[in-house]
Amino acid sequence: MLVLGGTGEARRLAAALVAGGADVLSSLAGRVADPVLPEGGVRVGGFGGADGLAGWLAEHRPRALVDATHPFAARITASAAAAAARTGVPLLRLQRPGWTPGPGDRWTYVDSLAEAAGAVRDAGSVLLTTGRQGVGAFAGLTGRVLVRSVDPPGEPLPARAVLLLARGPFAVDDEVALMREHRVDVVVTKDSGGAMTEAKLVAARELGLPVVLVRRPPLPAGVPVVATVEEAVSWTNRLRRTRAGTEDGPSWNR
Repeated sequence: MLVLGGTGEARRLAAALVAGGADVLSSLAGRVADPVLPEGGVRVGGFGGADGLAGWLAEHRPRALVDATHPFAARITASAAAAAARTGVPLLRLQRPGWTPGPGDRWTYVDSLAEAAGAVRDAGSVLLTTGRQGVGAFAGLTGRVLVRSVDPPGEPLPARAVLLLARGPFAVDDEVALMREHRVDVVVTKDSGGAMTEAKLVAARELGLPVVLVRRPPLPAGVPVVATVEEAVSWTNRLRRTRAGTEDGPSWNR
């Protein structure tokens, strides 16, 4: 079983599959300097796009491919869909649901980082939590920009940027304190979903701050999608029962 990982869901899926007796190889893109490694086998580094992944699948013939990458890893997700279709390897997309606004939330959805930058161009202090890639879209902002990411961005930063290197989960009280300390006017983030980084949204609600959320890219057509690790485990178990004993190959096929 090949799992395209890098998310908390991918790690929990690998752990559940290994505990159930499956051999799992998790693939990490290598974009985080010190990633949290999942259980089972691990490879680090890209495949070389759809062609490279298709070649790997054709050579190693894993029983299935689970794409559990970040909701905004659109290029990897597209490559997985194309490679699986080309090779006939069963593919599942595991993607957690996006966030849902509640009473008191002041959310504005946009379609891109550039649009998000335009929406906050007049803000005096911005908390930017869109990850280290794409920060260059905000380089033209003249106000204070708190750039929070796990690793330092490799793109140009806004002139008055303050870099905050941190890995979630974050507590609501800490997020409230951060926003008050830096007099944040608006929070900018991607609609990543999940509880690990949701505290900033709760803190913004408590402080009455607006939030600009970048919408997720669309998923490839025809790919089955589940929202939970439990659903993904059920899918892989059904597949294993259906195809048990029908293939030879590397250990992660079984």
